[in-house]
Order: sequence, then C-alpha cells, then structure tokens
Amino acid sequence: MSGNDGRGARPGPRRLLGIDLGEKRIGVALGNVETHSAAPLLTLRRARTIDDDARVIARLAAERQADCLVVGLPLNADGTEGPQAAITREWAEAVAAATGLPLRFRDERMSSVRAEERIGGPARGRSGGPPSAPQRDAHRARIDREAAALILQDELDATAGLTQESASRPGQPAERGQE
Repeated sequence: MSGNDGRGARPGPRRLLGIDLGEKRIGVALGNVETHSAAPLLTLRRARTIDDDARVIARLAAERQADCLVVGLPLNADGTEGPQAAITREWAEAVAAATGLPLRFRDERMSSVRAEERIGGPARGRSGGPPSAPQRDAHRARIDREAAALILQDELDATAGLTQESASRPGQPAERGQE
C-alpha cells in the first residue's frame, strides 16, 4: 500500500537525526535510510531548559529535513534502565513532542568509547604537553557527534536487518512515538 490511508500514515522515515544526549552537550548526527549511512553533524551546548533544547532540535530537524529522531538510551551494563535512562526518556519525549517527529531509542552503551577509539585521543598541546582546555573541549565535542553517528548507524543497521527479515512486522522494539 502506498500513500495516505486516511489515518495520516506516511512512508517510513528517510532522514534521521541521531542524538547523543549528555549533561553539558548534545552530539547530533544525520542519517539517510536510502544510502544506509550516518555522519556526525554538530555538537550543541545544552540549553537551560528542555524546552529550549527542543526548540533548537526542532529547528535543526526542519533545516535538515529529518523525519525521525533516534536518541541514544544510556542503559546499565546489564541492559536495565536506570535514573539516567529515565532522564533521557523525559528529554527525548519532550523534544519529539516539540518537533512532531516519531522517536526511536537505541542502546548507546559503549558509544562514546567506540567513538574515541575511532577518532583517537586529543591532540597534544603546543609544546608537546597535555592538550589545552579548548583542545580538550573540542575533542569531547567531536566524540559526542561521533557517538551520535554510531548510535544512528546502529539504528540503520538494525532497521535494515529487521526490514529484510520481517517486512510485515509492525514497528520495531526500539521505536516509540506516534502512539
């Protein structure tokens, strides 16, 4: 079936905005379902309120024509949700409501470690010593956007696997929103 079925149904998402939420920064990545690729986009500084963050993400999603949000969910090592996962869910649901976009959560365990392995450590300081504070901040921001790209790529990989295995199954386990 294609097109609108009378209930506002749309084809699946084509452009995804991946988010790695931190206490101080938000790593953002952009993904494309057709090319099955995700790339780091930018790092935002957290605003004072969730509503302020939501406005920035809504504007960014509109500018990039994203039609779905994928937010990394910080699970405990045993796969259970702890206090940080609850904070992330609250934030993500407020952002999804502000953007009007569907929301998916993706396990983000080890995404920052994988991102640092991928890009390496921070550059040395001017005289070969430790990096300066601005260099450390820039490196952390880069890790945040790279982690967002890894989270988003994990979502694209999982979705492609589910689509190929069971195209008729409604939804995915990690999907939320539009309920």
